[in-house]
Amino acid sequence: MPSPEWKQYQEDTAGFFQSLGLEAATDVTMKGARTKHDVDVLVRSEHLGFEVTWIVECKLWSAPISKLHVLGLRTIVSDLGADRGILLSESGFQSGALEAANLTNIQLSSLKGLESSAKNDIFAMRMRELHDRLDNCHSAYWDISKENRIRFGLRPEVGSIGYSGSHILEFCSDILARAFRGNYPFTADNGLWFEPPREFISPENVITQVEQMVEELESKLAAVSRTS
Repeated sequence: MPSPEWKQYQEDTAGFFQSLGLEAATDVTMKGARTKHDVDVLVRSEHLGFEVTWIVECKLWSAPISKLHVLGLRTIVSDLGADRGILLSESGFQSGALEAANLTNIQLSSLKGLESSAKNDIFAMRMRELHDRLDNCHSAYWDISKENRIRFGLRPEVGSIGYSGSHILEFCSDILARAFRGNYPFTADNGLWFEPPREFISPENVITQVEQMVEELESKLAAVSRTS
């Protein structure tokens, strides 16, 4: 038996986020600080304890969405401690809804809008999250003594060649800064004579390569944390 249209709308939405390399599940019940919430689509990205959560509401209605639904989603996002809320509607939004979402962590769109024009917005959000993860890595890295950075493979011995967390931090920060400007393709030199410059041709390409480097650095930092 075919799924109802509203259910298929949720499944199509989850499929879109999955196509971007994110975890997405439909009809999830979550416990917040004050109460439980039924979430249409839960989107997650999890890396070594760093978790990003988006709450997606799917409104396959015939009328534009009002301000009250935006405020309701903001309350749910706050209660669940989520990073972002996304309200999808194929019938548009009232002016009050647009105003209520302005300059907040609530994004208003249609599924078609996400698929056709907002894919770059999703990539931009993922790049901002990578930037935040880099900030966390930067603080953790420089809180570690030089001796332990060498001991745990976060930097080479003086005069030696090897993995360098500080180079990774600088290199990834430079790549993200250039990616935010949106001038593709570009080539980035990480300053190490034994590695050739890397070419970046798209936001997806940036995310894939930077995320690999950030995950490796996070793993090394986590190893230090487990022994302290």
